[in-house]
Amino acid sequence: MVAADNTAQFVNQDGTTRHVVFTPSEGSPTIDEITVQGNSKATQQFPEGWTGNAYSYNDGQPNVPGILAEFRFNGYGKANFFDVSAIVNPQATDGVMMMYPTQSKTPVSGCLTTPCSNQYNQPDDIATLSSTESDFTVLLGQRIKAARRGINAAVGREFLR
Repeated sequence: MVAADNTAQFVNQDGTTRHVVFTPSEGSPTIDEITVQGNSKATQQFPEGWTGNAYSYNDGQPNVPGILAEFRFNGYGKANFFDVSAIVNPQATDGVMMMYPTQSKTPVSGCLTTPCSNQYNQPDDIATLSSTESDFTVLLGQRIKAARRGINAAVGREFLR
């Protein structure tokens, strides 16, 4: 298989050290696990046509798949397809949060908050995105619970200045 300029930069958004595991689809070569220290980043190269996913687990914790970053490099029309998927572990809130093409920063898959409607939550969701860019950014961290309107504030507005 010819090497390509396909890359993903895994950007750790907090102080937790995370290990990124790559699971190739049948026919794609294996890729060794990488470690991303807290508040840092690591870049992974992918061979031409690589298809599979990546997930992270926290240092010192069991290696359990969580939210997935899914890739299909050099696919139909030479486009690169990608998405974030919570199907294998819908309760996960730690690890992969978002992914997007590095240069244009759009389109975006995933969310910084939970719940997240911008990812695969059910097998029949339509959430796969594509880009002609070959470099992607994958944000790692802990999703926060989305604030809801209508909940009484802990501090009255008159005290916020």
